[in-house]
Amino acid sequence: MSFRISVGGAAAEAVRRVVPQLVADRVASGITAQDPELWGPAAEEESAKRLGWTEAVAISRPLVPEILELRDELHAAGVDHIVLAGMGGSSLAPEVITRTAGVQLTVLDSTEPGQVRAALADRLASSALVVSSKSGSTVETDSQRRVYEQAFRDEGIDPVGRIVIVTDPGSPLDESARAVGYRVFNADPNVGGRYSALTAFGLVPSGLAGVDIAEILDEAEAMELPLAVDTEENPGLVLGAAIAATQPLRDKLAIVADGTHIVGFADWAEQLIAESTGKEGTGLLPVVLEPGAPELSGGLSDLQLVRLVDDAGTHVFRDDENDEIRVSGTLGAQLLVWEYATAVAGRLLGINPFDQPDVESAKIAARGLLDARPEPAPAAFVAEGIEVRGTPEVIGAASDLASAIEVLLEELPADGYLSVQAYVDRVAHPELAQLRELLAARAGRPVTFGWGPRFLHSTGQFHKGGPAVGVFLQLTQRPAEDLTIPERPFTFGELIAAQASGDASVLAEHGRPVLTLTLTDPAANLASLVAAID
Repeated sequence: MSFRISVGGAAAEAVRRVVPQLVADRVASGITAQDPELWGPAAEEESAKRLGWTEAVAISRPLVPEILELRDELHAAGVDHIVLAGMGGSSLAPEVITRTAGVQLTVLDSTEPGQVRAALADRLASSALVVSSKSGSTVETDSQRRVYEQAFRDEGIDPVGRIVIVTDPGSPLDESARAVGYRVFNADPNVGGRYSALTAFGLVPSGLAGVDIAEILDEAEAMELPLAVDTEENPGLVLGAAIAATQPLRDKLAIVADGTHIVGFADWAEQLIAESTGKEGTGLLPVVLEPGAPELSGGLSDLQLVRLVDDAGTHVFRDDENDEIRVSGTLGAQLLVWEYATAVAGRLLGINPFDQPDVESAKIAARGLLDARPEPAPAAFVAEGIEVRGTPEVIGAASDLASAIEVLLEELPADGYLSVQAYVDRVAHPELAQLRELLAARAGRPVTFGWGPRFLHSTGQFHKGGPAVGVFLQLTQRPAEDLTIPERPFTFGELIAAQASGDASVLAEHGRPVLTLTLTDPAANLASLVAAID
């Protein structure tokens, strides 16, 4: 079978208790039929225009030959390198698809000037850029498109032959791109960004990079019938109940890739689940972990373990004593099942899984800072080349780097989590991710790690709208060299600084403790951070 799931412990109890009622309520067939009433009256208007992903396979099939034809045209023109400018689901789905297929795709989902500059320097003469944005108003992708247009012109290359647009029909980007002459692929407007893996947003960059996208659709199609029927074996119902119906609710999902052939799937699932469920003071927080992570040996009662494996077994209910969920399957099958399960989880949690009411707040704050251009707030103090700032409850009692981290961790509730947000060049400084495990061992609580600003389009929703139990460690950096954005009054360095500051201000307004550490030399500052945590 292209997808299997097995459950034990609290997850098994939840499945036995809840799935029969989901079957009786015809939830699976209702989702497939795009019934907007499944999530209550308040969600009906939004749900009515956000269920197109259930028929994404059929709608996307005609795109395959068009994508392959364009791939051949680009190859004939000497293009052998695809760059993707996209944020949130628009970048994370192609990233997991191409990594699993072993195909190169440069994902440009940052406004950090060093990371943008590095992408521009990588084989520009043989590169094509895919710009993915539902509306085209996303400031990150607009800025990336502008800088690539200028770079192509500077190299004597007509951008019209090197830039491909993926957007909703009739969007401002759709109209402006067609007027210029760019090749445009339209996605289904009735699909939200985080549910768009099997639409043009997931398929165009992946197909142009060299993935067999028809196979991905075949894998998903094999799951359409099992997901549509109202039976107790329906994998979408089982998975949705397992993650969202434990009593008491285990609202931290430890997602561990443990031998699966799929690369990076947990990062995609993280944004899907967190943005869909984190609102109205509830939600599920995915915590992406390695098999030996400290959280897995801590006996945390609010942590539900989900293992991504290559063989979850042939029976839904396991006889062993492992209190965990095991999931296996092909990539296309996994993408569709998790989308169904997340929609089911929304119903069980009593929220609308298709809106994102708190995402816009950080964008508004960032835009306000870009317009006002205030002087940066002075650091409370500087320690070993690291500028230290924070909310009053954190910074007021701190005198050095170690005490600032200690005070932040003292703010962590017994049922809370720590979110590390790195507004740093993730290509140049991937080593910063190792701080996650050090902090988890020190805190004794779940710790998430996200690269900014891309998480603002996904898990940022949970941070503001989910349970008010998070504390936040921001890592920012002083760029060694800034980068201008053509025809914009701000630079990439100013943009990412505004995004970090804007998000910190919104978190503070929501009563979340925030510690911001600005690195003047990330590679050198890492040792100081490790010492302070230890």
